[in-house]
Amino acid sequence: MDIASSPRFFRRGPKPLTRLLACGALSLGLLVADAKLHLLDPARGALTALLYPMQWLVTAPPEGLRQLDTFLTTQATLTHENQALRTYQLELEARLQRQAALQRENAELRQTLNLRSQHGGNTLPAEIVYTSRDPFTFTLIIDKGSMDGVQAGLPVIDARGLIGQITRVQPLTAEVTLLIERNHPVPVMIQRNGLRAVMYGMGGQAEIRHIAAHADVQVGDMLVTSGIDGVYPAGLPVAKVAMVDRNGGSPFARIVCTPLAGVGENRTLLVLNETLNLPPRPEAAPAPKTKSRRKRGSDE
Repeated sequence: MDIASSPRFFRRGPKPLTRLLACGALSLGLLVADAKLHLLDPARGALTALLYPMQWLVTAPPEGLRQLDTFLTTQATLTHENQALRTYQLELEARLQRQAALQRENAELRQTLNLRSQHGGNTLPAEIVYTSRDPFTFTLIIDKGSMDGVQAGLPVIDARGLIGQITRVQPLTAEVTLLIERNHPVPVMIQRNGLRAVMYGMGGQAEIRHIAAHADVQVGDMLVTSGIDGVYPAGLPVAKVAMVDRNGGSPFARIVCTPLAGVGENRTLLVLNETLNLPPRPEAAPAPKTKSRRKRGSDE
């Protein structure tokens, strides 16, 4: 139908106010019907289902970017926290090891103080500052020397027994030769029966030499210093018999001993500044003179 030939009512339509009132009444009716009768729920559900793909397409890129940012941030945070925890763990392990070393050093100092009280005032605590560079030489360097009253020949002990002997003295340091040094002699005595002998170092262990095969020596016997020759004070624990080998083809027994002291374990030692006042050795008797035989022809 031609719009120009239609009546003016249909060409102009209702007035704006009439349209507003009609739309308002329709909206109000729909609201009341939806609130009371729930007439629009099926339509709303169908419309939501139709619009969901479009909604997902619109919200997917920002949501993906947000999740990616969260993932990257979480990974960086976890990596940083993991590195911090590893560093903290290493610090705690180092502190724990240091604490264990301090506890052991404290225990050694306590033992040294108790040992010093047992031996009286003629003792001097010392600390090991160097060890021998030669792996086949068993010597130590302590932080006490001639300025502290250390002299060559003084014995050095720890809480368990004899360590060795001062062999060389400098003003500020001194050298200690351990009793396991090769061919280093220590006069000893078997505590069980009083049998005297000389123990020699073997470069790691010790042995008793030149003792008869029938001598009363047993595995487990305790060896202490005999005090003979004034080298060491009598009664210091030295070693324990670890092996006795009586070979039938030799007149001497082979006796291997294990030192009682912590030869390679301690850091704090005790120097016994005890001088044994022994009488001087008696002079050796002169050898008898042999009478020369006269020749028969000398009297003629």
